[in-house]
Order: sequence, then C-alpha cells, then structure tokens
Amino acid sequence: MILTVTLNPSVDISYPLSTLKIDSVNRVSNVTKTPGGKGLNVTRVLKQLEHPVMATGFLGGANGSFIEEALHRQQIRHQFQDIQEPTRNCIAVLHEGKQTEILEHGPSISKDEQDQFLHMYREMIQDISLVIMSGSLPKGLEDTFYQDMIKIANENHKTAILDCSGSTLKTILEGPNKPYLIKPNIEELASLLNLKYKPSIEDLKMHLSNPIFNGIKWVVVSLGKDGVFAKHDQTFYKVDIPSVDVMNSVGSGDSTIAGFAHAIHHKRSDEEILRTGNTLGILNAMSPQTGHVDLEQFQTIYDSIQVSTVQ
Repeated sequence: MILTVTLNPSVDISYPLSTLKIDSVNRVSNVTKTPGGKGLNVTRVLKQLEHPVMATGFLGGANGSFIEEALHRQQIRHQFQDIQEPTRNCIAVLHEGKQTEILEHGPSISKDEQDQFLHMYREMIQDISLVIMSGSLPKGLEDTFYQDMIKIANENHKTAILDCSGSTLKTILEGPNKPYLIKPNIEELASLLNLKYKPSIEDLKMHLSNPIFNGIKWVVVSLGKDGVFAKHDQTFYKVDIPSVDVMNSVGSGDSTIAGFAHAIHHKRSDEEILRTGNTLGILNAMSPQTGHVDLEQFQTIYDSIQVSTVQ
C-alpha cells in the first residue's frame, strides 16, 4: 500500500466565467468543489490505477468534513488528524482563457496536533511500502517537519518520495534524512543552487552531480514541454515527450509522482519508471479534471515517450 500525505489540503472551488468583471457583480452557475492539495491529486490517480492507497494529513472544520465525505464516496481509504482551525479554500476563477487563483493560507497547526499526527503516522507507516509527501506546509509547522517524517520512514525501511519546493526542500537537502526521490522543476533547481540563470539541458548533468543531492537515489527535473532530465544513482537520463493538446496542466506533476510511485512499488526498470510517470503526467494535462487520467490512452502515450541515457 502507498500512503499519501497532504499536510495543507483544501477545498478547491472553480468559478467558470465568460468574462470577469472587476469591481462589479459576477454570477456563477456551474460551481465545482473538490478535495484539493497535491497529495490528494496523487491519491486520485493511484486510485484510478487500482493501486492500494491511503490518504492522510490534517483536516478541520466544515471543509475538513467535506473532504472526508468526498473521499468516502470515492472509496478512498483515509485517516486524517483532526485540528481545531478549519481547512482552507482555494478558489480558481476561469475567465477568458485565463485562470485567476485566490488561495487561503490555511490553518495553523498546534504543537499537540503535530505530535498526535506523528504518533498516528508512525503507526500507519508499519502497513505501507511507500510514502509520498506532497505540497506546502501549513502554518505552525517548521521546515524540518518533512525531515522528521522522512526519518521515521527511513528507520522503518519505507521508501519516501518528496514533492515540495523552496525553503522546505532546501532544508531537506541540507539535513541528514534523505528521501528516495525528489522532483523539482528547472526553475526550482536554479533557485536551490543559487543560479542566476535557468540551466541548459547540457549543463544539467553537472548540476545534478552537486553534493547537495548526495544520498538521494532519484533526482527528477521537470522541463515542461521539453520533458524531463533525471539522475538515478550515477546514471543520467533525458526523457522526450510527445506534443499534445493541453487542457489542464494543474495536477500533472502530481500525476507524474503517482506514476513514479506505482512503478517503483512494482520494482520496474529505470526506463519503465520514467515512462510511467511521464505518461500519467501527460494524461492529466490532456484531461479537464485535475488529478484525473484517461487510462484508455495510456499505452499510446507510453509508447511515444523516448528515454535515452546521457553519457
């Protein structure tokens, strides 16, 4: 079983408008509300793959109840830590081919709530093979919180995949407890390494050899339409992806992570891991729904992805 962790989930609200009128009234008829957060996107894709999965994190208030009820209807196993403050809303206004987002910061997690969650996490991790930690940390949690979770996973010989950015990721890279896989995009990589420019594909092999990545088995760098550059141990790969009609890129990185986790769990080869992850990321981009893939198109996309070793 795979455990997905979403520490700062949300209720994602979508408001589609033909035109956004500033400083005026906008009426919306087709409102959609879904459980949101990077880890929950991963969860939905793993569920589609019929992979045993459980979701965890922090939930509070009416929004927390909404998320739990939605996961129950979707028959997704879940066990969240209850918190006093309410889970946040994240609003997307879709207008004139654009997307304007209004994102709440979310709740502040007390020390007692953190301790209770870590106690629950230590128990849950005994029954899983792999844990995926995705997204930002809510208020109240130090940047070292993921470090504590990775340490628990490593002590129990469980594979830990981490998908976060900024100071939280930098803290992990500078700390003693390393995840099995990370997936920064090329802009995040430049920020991590204090580069004043976006690195070229030719330079990526040098940059991924930086000692800051020591102890991490997989470093996967997203290049957008240019595919992926990856390092597994001392082997480097370039992944070229097909051009597709993108309907919704939100959640594509999470779908990619789901694919990596699924293939790693099943002990696939490096090429199969890279193909599977990228296939699911592309399928999400081809779907109007976030965290959703059309598996009928899986083999077609899978076969069109090229993976080559970089010498």
